[in-house]
Amino acid sequence: MKLAAHSMLWKNLCGWCLCGFLVLGLPFLCLAQELEPRRWSHLPTGANFAGAGYVYTEADISFDPIIRIENAKMEMHTWAAKYIRTFELFQKSARIDLLQGYQKGHWKGLVDGVPTAVRRSGLADSVLRFAINLYGAPPLKGEEFAAYRAKVDVETIVGTALVVQLPTGEYMDDKLINLGTNRYTFRPQLGVVHNRGKWSMELTGAVYIYTDNNDFFNGNKLENDPLYTSEIQLVYAFCPGLWAAAGAGYGYGGESTVNGEKKNDRRENLGWIFSFGYPITRQLGVKVAYLGIRSQKSIGQDSDNIGVAFSFFW
Repeated sequence: MKLAAHSMLWKNLCGWCLCGFLVLGLPFLCLAQELEPRRWSHLPTGANFAGAGYVYTEADISFDPIIRIENAKMEMHTWAAKYIRTFELFQKSARIDLLQGYQKGHWKGLVDGVPTAVRRSGLADSVLRFAINLYGAPPLKGEEFAAYRAKVDVETIVGTALVVQLPTGEYMDDKLINLGTNRYTFRPQLGVVHNRGKWSMELTGAVYIYTDNNDFFNGNKLENDPLYTSEIQLVYAFCPGLWAAAGAGYGYGGESTVNGEKKNDRRENLGWIFSFGYPITRQLGVKVAYLGIRSQKSIGQDSDNIGVAFSFFW
């Protein structure tokens, strides 16, 4: 009987670990706005998670008419790897994430009425994230974690995080189109999750704070106002590891200033995401997702993203 109970606890532990990371998985590498379900999920401390994935992106880009670029389109291939380590900090469950992507993109359009195309390939900016749950989701390991998750049916979790995007991506200061941003971006986040049975509702608010790019296109200086985003996700877990989610988000702000001159290009984006996770084994799973973003302004980017990611834990 004791052996059977331990076996059930271990099965639940594996299921919850897999369920957690499959949806944490690999977010879309989208600088304007990020929609990611279950980033605040309760995970066991002392665990390691790793994953790799691919995202295909198509986008229509609308520039300020003064730039004289028309019918601009982008096609992007992104390959990314992610690592997560969970631990206990101040008697709270915490985690640190590292995400690195490699991208290959193709841009085309009319410049002064002449067809023009540009290709770029190389590393994208590295992304670090530190998160800690302030309320709920106690720091637990092994059988304690499995037993807690098995008995909790209604739960609220409150977490906070700081995401730092590092200027490590491919960048050329004599080009307008680059994979890297040549500056730091700090993203404080606050999240609330309410779990009730098989359903979960998640709310996330974030602020994108940009440092200056002093080597923007031939020695110019680029500044951006903060970008404010909000996001809601609804997740249904059919069983441990097998889930479906739908979410929507809104972003506002981020107006550019070049050499002290405002560019009147404030962002206003509406996004939505559908994702699905499936367990292959207790320690290996796959996630597929579609993300759409539409600009609500005349200047901006409309994109469609389809991605797949594999993940495992130990």
